[in-house]
Amino acid sequence: MQDLSFFTTGDGYRIAYRFDGPADKPVLVLSNSIGTTLHMWDGQIPELSKHFRVLRYDTRGHGASDAPTGAYSLDRMGRDVIELLDALHISQVHFLGLSFGGIIGQWLGIHTPERINRLILANTSSYLGPAEQWDQRITSVLQATDMSETADMFLHNWFPPHMLEKGGATIESFRATLLSMRPQGFAGSYAAIRDTDLRRTIALIPRPTLVISGQYDTVTLPSHSELIAATIPGAKLVTLPAVHLSNVEYPTEFLNTVLEFLDSK
Repeated sequence: MQDLSFFTTGDGYRIAYRFDGPADKPVLVLSNSIGTTLHMWDGQIPELSKHFRVLRYDTRGHGASDAPTGAYSLDRMGRDVIELLDALHISQVHFLGLSFGGIIGQWLGIHTPERINRLILANTSSYLGPAEQWDQRITSVLQATDMSETADMFLHNWFPPHMLEKGGATIESFRATLLSMRPQGFAGSYAAIRDTDLRRTIALIPRPTLVISGQYDTVTLPSHSELIAATIPGAKLVTLPAVHLSNVEYPTEFLNTVLEFLDSK
């Protein structure tokens, strides 16, 4: 994999990141969903990098970043981002997170709002309980002989049936990423989601916020997006006719929505 750089977090793990776009543009951080890498944004980079210095990173446990054993915490995942910005001497960014990336975005908006200019939370949730289901997933992913069952589950949660039936390069690329995931990366991330409940505290987010919902999302339901948009003061809600990875399923509409919000006064 080319063009990746690395930094080491405060607790001693390596996180992979890369830049796209001119150095003199405002920085936009992209944060990916569980089970993907920074390449889940590849389709958006040509257009976004015309407007922004785009900073992508592989979440702890994913891609080229380290996957420590044990439970991860949302607090630690959020601090991974802040430590990355500190290492790069970047004081403030726009932040776009999808799914798990959107949960990290909510943490940043609550705890480090001075580092965020505008916040975009796509196909995400403030709470994905109950805890028991995540404990079961942790056990099953650590006991599995390979990632094939997990990969099938994620693909069916992410994409509509017609895309899965057609297959093709996009689906196979996401499948390959899922199959190459380290079980500990999944287990650690599941633990962070299990222990997260931001339903009340997101009311503290003071930054301009856009919430993007998927009309047919069965993971982070439209009602989850509606709750986030109703709780964050002044947040705007846009619903796309998508399942979960709305940036992949509806790339043009997703990009237009993001750019319109980031360019608005």
